[in-house]
Formats: sequence, C-alpha cells, structure tokens
Amino acid sequence: MTLLFAEDGLIVNLSDPEEKTMDRLIEKAEKQGYHGRVKKFTDYKQLCKALSKPRLLVFSLPHGGVGDKVLEGLMPNLEKGDIILDCGNEHFANTERRQAKCRGTNIRYIGCGVSGGYQAARAGPSMCPGGDESALRDVMPLLEKVAAKDKDGKPCVGIIGKGGAGHYVKMVHNGIEHGMMSAICEAWGILVKMGLGYEEIGNILKKWDSNGELKGTFLITIGADLSHKHDDKQDIKGNEHPLVISEVLDKVVQDVTGEEGTGVWSNQEAIEHHVPAFTLNVAHAFRLASAYRGDRIKANEVTDGGFPPQQLNIHDKDSFIEDLRKATYAACLASYIQGMHLISRADQAHKWDINYGNIWKIWRAGCIIKADYISDEILAPILLSSSLKAENIHLLFQKRVATDIRNAYPALRRIVSKVVETDQVAPALSATLEYYKIVTGTDLPTAFYEAELDYFGSHMFDKKGEKGTNGPLEGKFHFEWKPVRTQSQTYGSAPSQ
Repeated sequence: MTLLFAEDGLIVNLSDPEEKTMDRLIEKAEKQGYHGRVKKFTDYKQLCKALSKPRLLVFSLPHGGVGDKVLEGLMPNLEKGDIILDCGNEHFANTERRQAKCRGTNIRYIGCGVSGGYQAARAGPSMCPGGDESALRDVMPLLEKVAAKDKDGKPCVGIIGKGGAGHYVKMVHNGIEHGMMSAICEAWGILVKMGLGYEEIGNILKKWDSNGELKGTFLITIGADLSHKHDDKQDIKGNEHPLVISEVLDKVVQDVTGEEGTGVWSNQEAIEHHVPAFTLNVAHAFRLASAYRGDRIKANEVTDGGFPPQQLNIHDKDSFIEDLRKATYAACLASYIQGMHLISRADQAHKWDINYGNIWKIWRAGCIIKADYISDEILAPILLSSSLKAENIHLLFQKRVATDIRNAYPALRRIVSKVVETDQVAPALSATLEYYKIVTGTDLPTAFYEAELDYFGSHMFDKKGEKGTNGPLEGKFHFEWKPVRTQSQTYGSAPSQ
C-alpha cells in the first residue's frame, strides 16, 4: 500500500520496528521511480511532526494487542482532528473500543477493511471504511483514488456505516470467501478423481469463468490460471518443470497459526446472532481438519487407511461436469446468503446504519469474493433498492435468489449423492444441500428434538395448528411425560451412615 500511495503522488512516511523492512521498501520505491516519496522514521514523535495537519496515519498491523500498543505510543503526539485509518484485519470490537478511546481526545478512528490480498494492495484494493462520519468524508477522495476500479471505472470503496461496521463487513467477506473456496476446492478434488489432468481442470474452470452463474468469479479465475503454472525447478522426484499445483500439500493452517482471525470471528458471530450458516461453519471446520495433518495421518493408520475417495467412472462426463458447476454455484450463492444474513442481523443489533449499496460497490472488484454474475444479477437489484432496510435484507426471501436455488438444487443433489456413494471429500457442497433443505423446510424432525427437551428439562413446546408460533419464542405447553420420582424410588433406599 505504501507503493500504491507513492504511485498516486503521495509522500509516505513509514514507521516500523524493523528498520530493514523500511529500507527495502524505500529501495523498491526508488527503483520504481517514486524518488523521495517514501521516508522512514524510527520514533513516533518525529513521524507525527513530519506529517501535515490534520494528520492521516494508516495502520497495517496484525490483529489484537499490537494495535493498542501502537495507538498508545502515537496518542501523545496527535492533535484534535487527526485521523487513524486502520487497514488491518482487526476484530470489530477492538475497533470500537479504540474509537471510544480516541473520541475523548477528538482523534478520529476509522476501521477500514481491505480486501484482495497483497497483489490488490499494490494495484488497488477493495476498501470498506466505517466510523467517524467527518473523518470518512475527509479520507474518501484519497480512498477513491487508490481503490480498485470496477468494469465501469468506478472505485470499489464506500462508506459502510458507523462504529466497527467497516471491519465487520470485511470479516463477513472473509467468511463468505472461506465458504466459496471450500466449495471450489471440493469441485477441483472431484474433477481430479474423475481422472482429469490439472491443466485440463484449469480449462474447465476457465470455461466456468467465462459464462453462466460463475462468470467473473475471482476464485474461479485464479484457479484456472494457477492450474497451468510450471515451476522452473525440479520437483522432489527430479521431474523437470513440474506443475506447481502438483506439489502443493493439503494443509491450510492460517486459522490455527493466528495470522487469520476473520474466519473464526465470522463463525462466532453467526452463532452469537443465531444465523444458520451451514456452508460457512463447515468450511471453517474443513480448514481446521486440514491444518492438523499429523492427526489425520495418525487417524488414517488407526482406521486402516481411512475412507479415501474412490476414482469416479462417469459415463456422461459433460453432464456431470455441468452438474458440478451448478452445485459449486449453489454453494457460493449460499455463502453470500448466509454472510448477508449475518451482516443484517449485526446491523440491527449494533445500529450501524449500514449502506448496503456500498457493500455491493466494494465487492464489484478488487476483492476475493468478486463474482460478476452474483453481483449483477443477484445483489444489484436488491442492495441498490431505495426501500431496502436491514430487517428485510435476507437474500433467501428474494424471488430472484429463489429461482437460482431452484434451478441449481437438482444438480447439487445429484453431485452430493455421487459424493456420498464414492466417499468424495465435499463438506461445503453437502452442507449447502442440507442448508437449503432446512431453511426452506416446514416439516423438520426437530419436533422430536423439542419433545425430548420437554421430557427431561420441561423446556415447553408449541402445538401444531396454534397461532403466533413463527418467532423463536418459548412454547406455552408442557406435558408430564413421566411422573417425577425421588432418589430412593429411582435407585433404592439411601445407604445408611
């Protein structure tokens, strides 16, 4: 981002505990022609003294306590009206706590989610700022200049809402991302088990990316690209110029190592706000199981080889691949539905006054969940509506979304059926099928669940045909399923002392 700002004509003053990091960055800036635009400072007092007023300080920090320490060091050197733009993947509650701390000194603190990875950070990321309204108005011209641009040339940045809304929306973005990535990698694994070569699979993904419901989906785009990349070194077996994907181990560790907290938080938030997010939940669990490869190896040995996926012998490959495309889309769409449901619930709880049209804007380009079809055909008509309110944002209630679910559902069911039959690894695809069945179902087996809760815990229940039972409220009825017994009646006479 330093180089991005420098490219756009800004003077960037750096502060980092590792001086060599700043030196390398300054050297890179000089080589790229940004002469004198990047400078380094080793203490906060000199850094703040060098900045024009009102000062703008951009955080790019790990989440957690680091931000608190940096803020504590900076505050004695800041003045009324200065702005802190926190562009880290910070937990929204930390953001709001720091905003409250700064409010007493009239320092303005913005929580700004930044998406797109390190490459987008250089070329122009998607940005979702939230916080102090005056500060947001002051920084928007700069953010509009550096942000990614959509296909119409419009910047992928917009004021999201109050408080920690910016970081919250970015957190949910990453939850959606994990659901989509899980579904796509599962589809890739199924194609591998069909006996297709990596580059052949890349060509299929390229086709998916060019038209249909997965059109312009960033994760499909890069999947097609990476499938054709060869290394210029030998692989471990001595093969020349191997495909890089053929050497990648099945181990995703970011959630466990602590460098990525957003996936954990988005699932915690879904549970906290009582949002059924099956696809996002199981995608996270899949990543966790992936990380502990040693445990998987041990369990594989104990179970005499585990339950490995079988080779898929598909008679009509074209039809099966088309079903797989639709099933993958169904899971990507479910990830969006669940993520937007969570955002709307949190918005109502925190009273952030989220601008949903701006969510559409920031997800148009420069972010990992960019999906042109979903953006244009699904989100735009809903999120850009002038009558939209947080309480009726649930995408599942929209007829346009329902049409796509209905169209993709048979393919999803056929794919999951084959997955179960042949032991393919497809947790997100399978969970998505269950999600659609359950959240559209009006005859769930949870009636028996409710009866057992009342049997042992007197938790009450509603009765069929009763009015006013649509909300998540405790029922009015209890049945004494079994007379209460004393200890002596249950276990015999109490032992004598």
